[in-house]
Amino acid sequence: MDAVEVFNALPAARLEEDLLACCAAPGWGAAIVARRPYRERLEIIAAADRAAHGLSWPEVRVGLSAHPRIGERASGDSKEASWSRREQSTAAQSADELTKAALVDANRAYENRFGHVFLIFANGRTQEEILAQARDRLANDEETERVIVADELRKIALLRLERVLDALG
Repeated sequence: MDAVEVFNALPAARLEEDLLACCAAPGWGAAIVARRPYRERLEIIAAADRAAHGLSWPEVRVGLSAHPRIGERASGDSKEASWSRREQSTAAQSADELTKAALVDANRAYENRFGHVFLIFANGRTQEEILAQARDRLANDEETERVIVADELRKIALLRLERVLDALG
């Protein structure tokens, strides 16, 4: 069986659990499961992309709740925590103490301004790049930032979905 066949055959509860590790907004995973069966991998990715674009702000906030502060190591042995550590690995390796401290300050300022964690697709980015983005995004208004956050969540969820599919194949 290839990954798509396995994806289609998995019990809904098991698949939804895997999808919640990709994006903690339950509606995202439920929308993907509801569209089964899929003919090919790209169809699954497209359905996930559409589902992510359809998330309301309250659903995005639920998705945010599963993400640690950028620069902080996710704890635990869940898939989600493991993926988070992997996604932030480039940043963790590249940071000096001054940049780490500045990122802590930027996180705090961001959370005070917007009321939630700073979320960014960190995969392959250095802490310097992430810090620059955090500082830039502090100048955004609430609506602009919500659009950016939802898109960052979407990119993270799609990357993680690719990992789920790779593990099934």
